[in-house]
Order: sequence, then C-alpha cells, then structure tokens
Amino acid sequence: MNWQERISVNPAVRSGKPCIRGTRITVYDVLEYLAGGMTEDEILADFPDLTRDDIRACLAFAAARERRLSNSVA
Repeated sequence: MNWQERISVNPAVRSGKPCIRGTRITVYDVLEYLAGGMTEDEILADFPDLTRDDIRACLAFAAARERRLSNSVA
C-alpha cells in the first residue's frame, strides 16, 4: 500500500492534519472510528466518498509514523 498516493497534508485543510486526498476526512478520524469498533463497511456507509483503499492507507500511514517514531527513540 502506497499511502502517499492517498494521504495529503495541506496547511489550508483541517489545520494541516493528514487527510484523505480530496476530502476533509482526517487519518485520525478514520483511525478513531476503527478503534471505536466501527467496521470498514460502517465507515464506508457513513462516508461514501471513501474507499477501502483509503481506510487501508490510513492504517499504512499510522504504521509508517509509528515506525519512524520508534526508530528515532532507539
């Protein structure tokens, strides 16, 4: 999964938080929905502009960020 193709950071959109490209839906929002127990199908029903690949890009973004953070501490 190449999350860079789906996640963008624009200072003019949602205060520069990482968003799914072409939307104002943040990576954080999607991760919170998943952590809260929503299924991919429920998220897609609530946000018809999203795709399964967008949700997976959010997970890949979070994994890459965690990897960077853990490597900077080591």
